[in-house]
Amino acid sequence: MVEIKTDTALEAMREAGRVVAHALAAVRATAAVGVRLRELDEVARAVLTTAGARSPFLGYRPSFAPVPFPGVICASVNDAVAHGIPDGYRLRDGDLVSIDCGAELDGWAGDAAITFTVGTPRPADLDLIAATQRALDAGIAAATVDHRIGDISHAIGTVARAAACGMPADFGGHGIGRRMHEDPHVPNDGRPGRGFRLRHGLALAIEPMLMAGGRDDYRTDPDGWTLRTIDGSRAAHIEHTVAVTQDGPRILTLP
Repeated sequence: MVEIKTDTALEAMREAGRVVAHALAAVRATAAVGVRLRELDEVARAVLTTAGARSPFLGYRPSFAPVPFPGVICASVNDAVAHGIPDGYRLRDGDLVSIDCGAELDGWAGDAAITFTVGTPRPADLDLIAATQRALDAGIAAATVDHRIGDISHAIGTVARAAACGMPADFGGHGIGRRMHEDPHVPNDGRPGRGFRLRHGLALAIEPMLMAGGRDDYRTDPDGWTLRTIDGSRAAHIEHTVAVTQDGPRILTLP
C-alpha cells in the first residue's frame, strides 16, 4: 500500500533527512587513504547517536540476505555497486567509494547515498559520478504531481543509456516514510506514462546505480550482501529522499 504523507509528516522526514546528510558529510570528510571502512561506519554511528536517531540499516535482513546487515552505512568500493559491508578494508589512492546511509528519527525515515573518489581521481570515475548525478537530477525533475513512476524511471534510464552505463535491473528506488522501504518500487529504467500516479505528499528514495561497463547483470559476494559488476568495471550510486509536492520536487536529504 502506498502512503501519502501529510505536510507535517514531510517536515518530520526532513529532520530525519538532515541527519542522513550530516552523517554522509562526516563520512566523506573522514575518508582518506589508509582509513578503514569500519572507521567510516563508526563516524556515521556517532552522528546518528548525537541526533537521537537510529539506523534502519543496522540489523536489517530482507529475504535475500543470509545474515542481518552489520553496519549503519553501506560502503561499496570500486566494482561494488551497492550494499557493501563496512569492514576492515583500508581505502587506497584512487578508490571510488559509494556510501549509502539511512536514519529514523521520531518515527520517520530518510535515505541517501553519495559517491566520491579518494586521493587521486581517475577521469573515468569522475565521468561516471557526473553521469550518475545527471541521472538522479533527471529522475528528481520528473517527480512532479500527475507524472507517473515510469516517468522517473524513463528519465533516469535515458541519461544512463546515453552515458553507455549499465544498471542492476533488480534494484532501484522505493517509497519511504514510516519505514525505509515502502511501496512503490521505483525502477531505474522504464517506459514513461506507466505506473503509480504521483501525488502531493508521496515520498520516494530515488537512487540511480550506474555501472561503467554497460552491462545490467551483476554478481553477489559470498557475504550475501555486496553487489558487484560482472566485468569488474566501476560503479557509482547517488540517492536522495524526495517529496512530490504541488510546488515541485522537494529534496529531504540535503544538509
